[in-house]
Amino acid sequence: MIKKSTLEKIITADLAAIWTILTPDERRLVVEAFVVHEFKKNQLIYAEKDEPINLWCLLRGKVKLYKEGIGGRHQILRLYRPIQYFGYRAAFAGEPYVSSASAFEPSTLGAIPMSLVKELIDRNRALAWFFIHELSKNLGGSDTKIVTLNQKHIRGR
Repeated sequence: MIKKSTLEKIITADLAAIWTILTPDERRLVVEAFVVHEFKKNQLIYAEKDEPINLWCLLRGKVKLYKEGIGGRHQILRLYRPIQYFGYRAAFAGEPYVSSASAFEPSTLGAIPMSLVKELIDRNRALAWFFIHELSKNLGGSDTKIVTLNQKHIRGR
């Protein structure tokens, strides 16, 4: 078990982008709800069709987001590096996960219940804008990847 003071130091340093947006009361709620998880290489974090219950933040290591393709092969959609947030898009969309996530290497993740995240967003407009910004960057990156893949396919003919 991690002591509260140690946990607060981890959160303050690693979640600085969110931490600075929160009020002292909101910070207290995050510290109380924050849970650290250790994952071994290839260990599943969540699976496609699971209901999203946590906002995940990668603290150490790497995580892959993937879908199962033809013949059971995994198609990697995205790699997460410290300090990136993931696992929240499905919760905001009100749907189950459409992909799976697992540790690409031994990894340490922090989890905050999505119920708390939604409560904090209701209270704090700046936090809502933070997530809009994150989702927008991810969408733009996906658009760029699609164009790149299509152009590689066309050039390969």
